[in-house]
Amino acid sequence: MRDFQKVKNENYDVIIVGGGINGAGVARDAALRGLKTIILDKADFCGGTTSWSTRLIHGGLRYLEYFEFALVRESLREREILLNAAPHLVKPLLLTIPIYGDRSRPYWKVQAGMILYDIFSYDKTVPSHQMLGRKKFRQLFRYIDPEDLSGAAQYYDGQVAYAERLALENIISTEEAGGTVLNYVEVTNLHRENNRISALKCKDVLTGEEFEIKCNEKTVIVNTSGPWVDRILNSAMNNGATTPIGKTRKIGGTKGSHIIVDPFPGAPPTSLYVEAKSDGRPFFIVPWLGMFLIGTTDLPYNGSLDKVKADDSEIDYLLRETNLIIPTAKLSRSDVKFTYSGVRPLPYTEGKKPGSITRSHILFDHSQEGATNLISLIGGKITTYRQVGEEMVDKVYKKQGRKAPPCPTLNKPLPGAILPCDSPIEKAIQDYRAQLPLPTIHHLFEIYGAKALAVLALVDEEPELAQQITPKTRDIKAQIVYAVKSEYAQTLVDITRRRTSLGMKVNYGLDLLPVLTESLTRYCGWSQEKCNQQVEFYRKFMEENCIPDYVMESGEYAQRKEVTA
Repeated sequence: MRDFQKVKNENYDVIIVGGGINGAGVARDAALRGLKTIILDKADFCGGTTSWSTRLIHGGLRYLEYFEFALVRESLREREILLNAAPHLVKPLLLTIPIYGDRSRPYWKVQAGMILYDIFSYDKTVPSHQMLGRKKFRQLFRYIDPEDLSGAAQYYDGQVAYAERLALENIISTEEAGGTVLNYVEVTNLHRENNRISALKCKDVLTGEEFEIKCNEKTVIVNTSGPWVDRILNSAMNNGATTPIGKTRKIGGTKGSHIIVDPFPGAPPTSLYVEAKSDGRPFFIVPWLGMFLIGTTDLPYNGSLDKVKADDSEIDYLLRETNLIIPTAKLSRSDVKFTYSGVRPLPYTEGKKPGSITRSHILFDHSQEGATNLISLIGGKITTYRQVGEEMVDKVYKKQGRKAPPCPTLNKPLPGAILPCDSPIEKAIQDYRAQLPLPTIHHLFEIYGAKALAVLALVDEEPELAQQITPKTRDIKAQIVYAVKSEYAQTLVDITRRRTSLGMKVNYGLDLLPVLTESLTRYCGWSQEKCNQQVEFYRKFMEENCIPDYVMESGEYAQRKEVTA
């Protein structure tokens, strides 16, 4: 329940604004170390940049070229931590880099980078790199463009197929440790008194209710709102302040877009990290949940942060460059199943190419800008979110004049941490094999880890919840109910995009809306009016953020929309 009266009366040690992966990591660390913690997000948890990423846990091989050795080492160490802390979500991923003559970095340079990568990941549990000569590579990758080919490099990084759930498990862990977690609560104003933030004015986005969270003399506010960092800082101007907290622009976001396609002729047996034939820009072709994720672009962006969409030109670029690397693919617009785009919250810089802007994070203390108890995160990526949390909480304790206790997240697994052959899975197979197919049970454990037992418990209560949502996936109705009752889902978009991947697999989720609303009405108490409003909001969200313009403009989409109405 969303008890705002209780929130108003609490004395919080730390208030975190922004519930993406970095905010969730800060909140978890803070709550586990005993700080009275609350985290707020104006939309859903992980509804921004994290949800629109390439879903890789990587050391940043490309960062070596810019001599960001500390960032590479930090990323590789954090990759290893995540492989152990969340084995159900973060898994080793083999990547292959084709090397071409004039259009790639030289073979020797790539090999040197591979050696450095192995040195910086000296404590890894994944295999070291290997180099492939031209003949070996051609034998293994027979469909790859052979023109001017020198060979290839292969190495391991990590993949988090359900990136949204990695953030969600940090949120769940925060609440389990005593923290307060609230999505769909927007911070509309920061009140300043005597060079401190004295209160946050908030609004429940779902009901319109407004309330204040007061700060005491020890409260520290952490701004982890990603691309929205400057917007939060500028909100202090509305309460009589003579200067904004953010005297200078902090975020200079770049836009990254992706497309999702089904397996295609010549689809690679591993992930490919390739350089575009036309302009040399690196991009990925990654197997993902039985499909292929292709991206990303990297373009300067100054548009709306709330409606970010892959342009037709970006989609065409990714299709064209994939076809140039894999000539048998012959991908076209009609092959695109889903598109998405997000904004990287990079430091604002003048005159730099997007790819050369540092991916290292900055903890910006606003003491010299009129807010001694405010810290903003500039930058940050999925791989290093845990390290960001540790650094930020250490800084919070320092601001409070207290000694920070040891960081527990270094070795503490996430709530769902479980390996594929652990005993709970074997027991669940014995208990539910009569009700659910074996692949469905394993599917639930891949998504929820140990928490799959709670999803399966709903089937005990209501056997009908064992039914598939759609024959096209292994998801069951129990997941709909679990998302609302146990995972803070408030909207249909939350359910299909961030608690499950249904919206990315089956016609943007549009065909599933009747099944979803029927289950929500029956088991979660949603009224017909709420369902109708949510269906309208869902269609609008997909049209504004995910469905390509060329699809929207086609007569076929108009007919499809009418059928699913």
